Order: sequence, then structure tokens, then C-alpha cells
Amino acid sequence: MINRSQPAKKYRQRWTKDDTELTLLAAPTTIWYVLFCFLPMFGIIIAFKDFRISGNFITSVFRSSWAGGNGLKNFESLFSFGDIWTIIRNTLAYNIVFIILGIVIPVVLALIINQLHSRIAAKIYQTAMFMPYFLSWVVVSAVVFGFLSYDKGLANKIIESIGGEPVQWYMSPQYWPYFIIFMNLWKSVGYGMVVYLASITGIDGTYYEAAVIDGATKWQQVRYITLPLMKTVIVIMFILSVGRIFYSDFGLFYQVPKASNSLFDVTYTIDVYVYSMMKSGTTGMASATALIQSVVGCVTILLANALVRKIDSESAMI
Repeated sequence: MINRSQPAKKYRQRWTKDDTELTLLAAPTTIWYVLFCFLPMFGIIIAFKDFRISGNFITSVFRSSWAGGNGLKNFESLFSFGDIWTIIRNTLAYNIVFIILGIVIPVVLALIINQLHSRIAAKIYQTAMFMPYFLSWVVVSAVVFGFLSYDKGLANKIIESIGGEPVQWYMSPQYWPYFIIFMNLWKSVGYGMVVYLASITGIDGTYYEAAVIDGATKWQQVRYITLPLMKTVIVIMFILSVGRIFYSDFGLFYQVPKASNSLFDVTYTIDVYVYSMMKSGTTGMASATALIQSVVGCVTILLANALVRKIDSESAMI
């Protein structure tokens, strides 16, 4: 029998060699996050200040007065800005399209490449689709300009060769939503495809062998085996994408359109607005915008995860 009058023995875990190795392995990442993610959070105070440079950064922060006396003037000015709702609309609309296409197209491509019998051909296609991911938007913008330049652009040369009039692409906003969506997919679809393809290759082959014995077609194998077993990865990628729904790729929306004022209504997003505020010297408003962007993004990712957890708790991140 157990003598409950005696206190339970306490066991102290001993520090092992494995603990030391794992700690050293984690140290660089931990230090990086502390220096570049946690310490800079001190700068949040700038969002509530009428920031003026007077000496070094720390001194400038403390010497700057509170914006509007109560520290909320930057936020009030942000929402009184006439085009703020156009900026928010652009950011959300593009990201919704990016999220949908950024899941559907890479999944389809991963399924197609997985069906290839030639591994060499599969590797070639993967590499070709993944390469644009490593290109800088500065380089991509130069290539795009080579196609869309009014005087010497390839697109206008082709139009002129068939008897048409050249188009001033950088002053024609009606075309740019399609350009933006295409360029985003062209650059990012390879990364998503590789992630989903890795998920597919991790599926136990015995499932497919059993399906073939039962007479399942390729489509039935995809529908009843591959997609259900990919569900967790797809959901995680969806949650991460939703968490950045209030962010935009600055290079895509600023570098590629060459910051053309004529394209303001279709290319101006929150990140471009923050950069414009920083460039004009209104650091307080830029910080206030970035703070709201971060808070709303955090809330969005938590809500998306909560929704997924309610529908399918096994697919949720936490």
C-alpha cells in the first residue's frame, strides 16, 4: 500500500550533454529574435509621439512631445486621411485573391508534378517554377519595364507590328490589377508548390497500393487520399497567409509599378503608405499605421486559428 503520509519524492532533472548542444543550437536564433524582434518593440512609443530628431534615437524619443497632447493625434490623422479606405481596400482585396490563388494553384501544380513518371522532368519543372522566388523585385521591375516601356517595350513593339497604337502602361490603371496578380503568382507559386509537394511525398505509399487494388482511379486517389492527408499543411499555410492579410509585398506594389502616381488607385497599399510617410518625415504617423497593421494582423491570425480549431481541432496550429 502507498503511505500517503510520506511526501512524494522530488526528482530533479539533471543537465545533460544533449541539453548543452541543443541550447547552443538554439542560441543564434534566440539572440537574433531578441535583437531584431523584441528590442525594436521599444519603438512602438513613436506611434504616440510627435517624433523629432534631436540627438541620438533614444534621446529623440524621450524629448519628442506626445502627439496631440494625449498621444492619439497620429491615429486620428491616419483615419482622417482621405484615401485611407482606398489603401485598405487595395490591401485586403489583393491579399484575398493572393490567398485563394496562392493555395489552389500550388496544390494543383504539386498534384500534377507528383504524377510525372520521370523524376528528372519533375526536378526540372520544380526548379523552373522555384527560381523566380529568389529574384529581387528590383530585378523583376527592370524586366517588367523592358516589356511595358512606352518607347522601347516589347509589348508595344508587338502591338505596333500588328497595326495597333502603343499603350502607356504606367499611366493605365485598368491593366495593373491583372499585372500585380500575375507577378505575385509568378514569383511565389514555386515556393508553395514545393511545400505541398513535400507533403505529398511524405504520404505512405501503401495507401495508394491499396487504392489501386480496389480499382480507384487517379482522381479518386487524389480526392480520397492525397487531399485529405494534405489538409493539415494546407490549413497551416492558410492561417499564416491570413495573418498577413493587412500586409503587402512592398517591392511588388512600389518597385514594379515604378511608384507611378497615375496608378495610385490600384497599387497603393498600407506598406507603400507607411514608406511614403517615412519618406516625407512623418515618422509618428508611419509608426501608428504599422502598429495598427501589426495588431490587426495578430488578431486576424488568432481568429483564423480559432475558426479552424472549431471546425477541425486537429488542423489548428494551437
